[in-house]
Amino acid sequence: MGLGGCIILIGVGAILTFATDWEVEGANLDVIGLILMAVGLLGTVVFASVARRRRVVVPGATPVIDERGSSRTHEG
Repeated sequence: MGLGGCIILIGVGAILTFATDWEVEGANLDVIGLILMAVGLLGTVVFASVARRRRVVVPGATPVIDERGSSRTHEG
């Protein structure tokens, strides 16, 4: 799930919790909304931590591609 999906979960959860007064037999929409918001926030935190761990671009480094097709950087 990407960042957009997490934001959508937070929005839908907030709408269910704060903007509706529907009564559904067998389900509490306030609790469902809170759960959706919590899952969206957790997904946002996980997405941010994974995005931070991705490859860091070093300024001034020149990418070098060898014959096998793998790439590495060469500072020069």
